[in-house]
Amino acid sequence: MVAALLTLLGALIIYYLFYFIRDLAATRGNWGGGSYLVSGAIGLVTDFLDTLGIGSFAPTTMLLEFTKQLDQDRQLPGTLNVAHAIPVMIEAFIFITVVKVAPLTLFALVLAAIIGSFIGSKTVSKLPEKKVQFYMGLALIVTAVLMALRQLGFLDMLGTGNTATALSGGKLIIGIVGNFILGALMTIGVGLYAPCMAMVYMLGLNPLVAMPIMMGSCAGLMPVASANFIKAGDYARKVSVGITIGGVIGVIIAAKFVTGLDINVLTWIIIAVVIYSGITYLRKGMRPA
Repeated sequence: MVAALLTLLGALIIYYLFYFIRDLAATRGNWGGGSYLVSGAIGLVTDFLDTLGIGSFAPTTMLLEFTKQLDQDRQLPGTLNVAHAIPVMIEAFIFITVVKVAPLTLFALVLAAIIGSFIGSKTVSKLPEKKVQFYMGLALIVTAVLMALRQLGFLDMLGTGNTATALSGGKLIIGIVGNFILGALMTIGVGLYAPCMAMVYMLGLNPLVAMPIMMGSCAGLMPVASANFIKAGDYARKVSVGITIGGVIGVIIAAKFVTGLDINVLTWIIIAVVIYSGITYLRKGMRPA
């Protein structure tokens, strides 16, 4: 079943690339604002961090806002999903083939996230900019809180002593429903890593098992969500290309050359800035048009 999952993920990235390349070709010469160099640097840094388990959505949102890369904020959810789809797919293939987890558990939770993202992206692409700003603000603050809880050890405490590598019965159903919801929420910018980690810990899974489930879920849902954003034209094309290229490089560096890196201080800095960015987006969303 692991082979079937890897085949599914491979098919999904081809599905995503079909729409992405076709859209880029159709809009050639009109890919919007932004800088390839700046966006590439953002992708390198954020997907480097993503491979280490910090997550990429919140740092990317923070850096895109700081560097003013987007023409309009409503492009943000689509850009996050489209730009990070390929780097996250590479991460997923690395962790799914290295970490042992029961095939049925992995396949069921990843599939649930994919279905959730399809429904969520259909809804998000129709939201007006003010609502996107408001929801992104909430998403950033929720993400920052979850990152802080993880840094303080509260999420890890949930997994202390857990040895299971599989879910069954009621726990499997809870995991499927939970990942479906997380997949839908990811399309508006709520990073899946921390809440998914908390969920699998509470269900009794070994903490190491969280990595292939988290990355496999993101790798599966992002191509599906991205295709919907691409069809709607709700993403920044030039920025997405830059982040994708830089992101692939960041994943390779993190996976091949970095071991035992102490990122504690960096993570706290990111949490602080993400909270600031969240408040900024909330204020934008509540400001009269």
